[in-house]
Amino acid sequence: MSAPLSAPGENFRIDGDRLWDSLMEMAQVGPGIAGGNNRQTLTDEDAEGRALFQDWCLAAGCTMGVDTMGNMFATRPGTDPDALPVYVGSHLDTQPTGGKYDGILGVLGGLELVRTLNDLGVKTKRPIVVTNWTNEEGTRYAPAMLASGVFAGIHTEDWAKARVDAEGKAFGDELKRIGWEGDEPVGARKMHAFFELHIEQGPILEAEGKDIGIVTHGQGLWWLEVTLTGKDAHTGSTPMNMRVNAGLGMARITELVHQIAMEAQPDAVGAIGQVNVYPNSRNVIPGKAVFTIDFRSPEQEKLDAMRARLEAEAPKIAEELGLGIAIEPVGHFDPVTFDETCVGALRDAAERLGYSHRDIVSGAGHDACWMNKVTPTAMVMCPCVDGLSHNEAEEITKDWAKAGADVLLHAVVETAGIVA
Repeated sequence: MSAPLSAPGENFRIDGDRLWDSLMEMAQVGPGIAGGNNRQTLTDEDAEGRALFQDWCLAAGCTMGVDTMGNMFATRPGTDPDALPVYVGSHLDTQPTGGKYDGILGVLGGLELVRTLNDLGVKTKRPIVVTNWTNEEGTRYAPAMLASGVFAGIHTEDWAKARVDAEGKAFGDELKRIGWEGDEPVGARKMHAFFELHIEQGPILEAEGKDIGIVTHGQGLWWLEVTLTGKDAHTGSTPMNMRVNAGLGMARITELVHQIAMEAQPDAVGAIGQVNVYPNSRNVIPGKAVFTIDFRSPEQEKLDAMRARLEAEAPKIAEELGLGIAIEPVGHFDPVTFDETCVGALRDAAERLGYSHRDIVSGAGHDACWMNKVTPTAMVMCPCVDGLSHNEAEEITKDWAKAGADVLLHAVVETAGIVA
């Protein structure tokens, strides 16, 4: 057998037009109302997107495996059947008003990597596996990165499958309903390394005119779900001093969250995200409010301190207003430091290809954060216009997508080993 080579040449690049066409075709599945996508996890649209991805992978000569959490693994074989594979991928699910690139670029960039190797007749020592992780977004089923979290042993499968959406539909039931519950045990696969390509979801790369972000660290996160319980009452006939207004409590806690994050600067953020007010009628004082708080920081001590302060001060607000309160953690991961060797492979690739780049900390959670617990992992990012994401107006350029996929190609192939 021929020996693996150390690195591909600088003229070794993906087909940017083909990658872009794939992104645009996938965007036709679950279109949003304003040019983006609504392809939430375990919906019929998700099933359709999965089927399209599988068709493309099979056409590229891959075999497809699916585990019992619905994670998809498209394998291009290597020349050494005993070598652990190099994994690459992200997610195909979107926010309710999501863009065409968040997650999708990482999955289809991995597919384009395989197609490019096929075009060039290049073999690698290690297999390459393109992955679609289930429910990365966490918008329908909290927490985010749910299925990769089960894979990494963060959550149990039974707990994950028992999670319910706003309509009371269980994750496990919906996975079966759309026909994408596989038979592979979750987490049984062993990896040599994992790489994820993603849009930045922030404004730094575009503002600085950089082609590539080499992700060295990821922010930690706490998601806290707060339930305030008051009393439904008529807005017109209930005196102001006799109201038990859950909506007012939510408003004051919203101010508290902002204050906590501002006083934890630098490198800390916090906001109220998902909000449900009951009975949500224009002439009824809210008797119940359920909402999520999102705190993030790359510093563990600061992250935990923000949560602790919220849990200490929010109950005082509730007590002043006569409200009941419950606070439940519904999502968490510690700050992440990505693998130096994998990060170095991405940095070397950007240098070799002549792309401008800088190190960056990811402000968002990604499946790579969980994979980092089970295998050497790194991420590469491309800019997005105005840093806008989780929005149908999310946009990138074809050149940005190509640059990110080129760097991914080089780092993955170098790690997998080209066989001459």
